Formats: sequence, structure tokens, C-alpha cells
Amino acid sequence: MLQSTRPTLLHSYEHHHLAASRWHDFEVRPDDIIISTSYKAGTTWMQTIVGNIIFQEAGPPAPIGDLSPWLDMRVVPEEQMKQALANQTHRRFIKTHLPLDGLVFHENVKYIVVGRDPRDVFMSLLNHYGNHTDEFFEVINGMPGRPGDPFPRMKVNIHEFWQEWLTRGWFDWETDGYPYWSHLHHCKTWWEFRHLPNIEFFHYGDMLKDLPGEMRRVAAYLDIRVAEESWPRLADACTFATVKKNPRAITGDGIDFVFKGGADTFINKGTNGRWRGVLTDEDLELYAEVISKTLPEDCTNWLENGGQI
Repeated sequence: MLQSTRPTLLHSYEHHHLAASRWHDFEVRPDDIIISTSYKAGTTWMQTIVGNIIFQEAGPPAPIGDLSPWLDMRVVPEEQMKQALANQTHRRFIKTHLPLDGLVFHENVKYIVVGRDPRDVFMSLLNHYGNHTDEFFEVINGMPGRPGDPFPRMKVNIHEFWQEWLTRGWFDWETDGYPYWSHLHHCKTWWEFRHLPNIEFFHYGDMLKDLPGEMRRVAAYLDIRVAEESWPRLADACTFATVKKNPRAITGDGIDFVFKGGADTFINKGTNGRWRGVLTDEDLELYAEVISKTLPEDCTNWLENGGQI
């Protein structure tokens, strides 16, 4: 059942990666765009789409990661992050990995939520988590005042990791997602308020099937006019093939200390369905059991299959 009340701040997401409190006193602008995903669900892709739609013919003037910073990423000093955003004169598009119950909700900004099949998220996470550098682990775990336990190394056996990822949460109110945060809970918190006019859902699978059509939908939702003759160029700029040719234009140079292989590792496959033949029947039975207990059926159907809401 859809809720009719305004979203409220219920939980504090604070750990090795997340610093949710940064949003509590953050000064939003009426035209701000906030892009939210759990992780590995199309965050950077949507940032690239929005950036190209905003800047259009001129093109993004800096790496997308700099133009659209991850405000709740603990490893970047808070004042540095907020000052960079305060200095921006273009329409801001800010990244968050927070569920809606961890954000201060604003009725005068536009939220974009991107979802993806949990099985595809897991396969992408294997590349992401498994390629962190030793330096990254040292930095993220050595931060002064880091809340909670350190960020652990990935289990070598992917089936053990799958089981833990599905059945263990980092936060008390989550039941999956360890050692990050819940992919399922993230979607559920936004799904419950999908009727609100300033929350719009996009799906990774739909973007793969019809990138130009989904980009037009993004522009319409953001009330940004794009000349018809500009669409082929803008769509081409956001294809995986184009991005893969120059991934540093998306990530910037700061990604090198995070991933072995830097930007080339972070921008990886851009495909779905790689879980087939990797996850066993037992793995998939566990998935079906977990997701049926966690999400309403219509939310599960959307995460697995996409489609406009």
C-alpha cells in the first residue's frame, strides 16, 4: 500500500563509507537534482546522462565525478565537499547512496532513483569490491573517528560472499547488503513514496534497451529542453562504448587509489545477466526466499524486469 505521508528521517547511516549526517544541514537549491542508488545499479551512468543533458552542446566541463560529488562519502572531508558544491554555479546534480529513510526530504528538489536486478548488482559488486587497492583499505579504515567496525576484505569464495551479502546487514534495521548497505532496503524506502511528483524511477535494464528514450524521459522530468538535433550526439556520449574509450572523463584521476586499474576497472562491463551460470540453483533459491520476505511483489518485479512506474 502506498503511503500518503511525507517521508521522514528514520535512521542514521554512519560507517566506513557513509556519513549520512552531512545531509542534515546541507543547503539545497530549488533546482537541485539528487541521484540515489544503492550501488552498482547505474549511478555513474545516470550522472553521465544528467551531466550531458545539463551542459548539452558545451559538454561537461570537468569529470562527472567532480561535477556530481557523492556527498555522503565519508573519506572526502565534509567541508571540502560542501564548499565545492557551494561554489558550483550550474544546476547541481548530487550523488547519494542513501535510502530515503536516511535523508532529509525536500519537496523542492528532484530525486532520481535508479534500480537494477539484485543478481546483476552482485556481479558488478564482485569487480568493484574485489579490486579495491590496499591503499584504499588503509585510508578508509584509518579515518579518525570512523564509526563501527573496519571495512573488511572480500571473501574469496563468491558463493560464501553471496550468502553473506543476502542474509546479513551492516545496520541493525537491514537484513542484507553486508559489508556495504542493503540494496533491497534502499529500493523499498523509495518505492513506498513512488507516488510523489518529485521522485522518479529509472531502471538499468531500460537504459540498456532504449538509452535515447530513457534520456528523453530524464530531460522531461527535469524540465530541461533539448534541441532535437542534439539528441544523437548526447545519446552517443552516454553509451558504454563511448564512456569506456575515455573513462577518466567520468571518474577523474582520484579513482586510481581506490581501484587496481583505476578508471578502466571502475567502468567495467556494463551488461546484465552475467549471474547466469555463476550463481547456483542453491544460490538462486536463497535469493528467492530472501527477496520474497523483504520486498513487495510489485517492487521485486520492477527490480528484476524494469519498466516505467
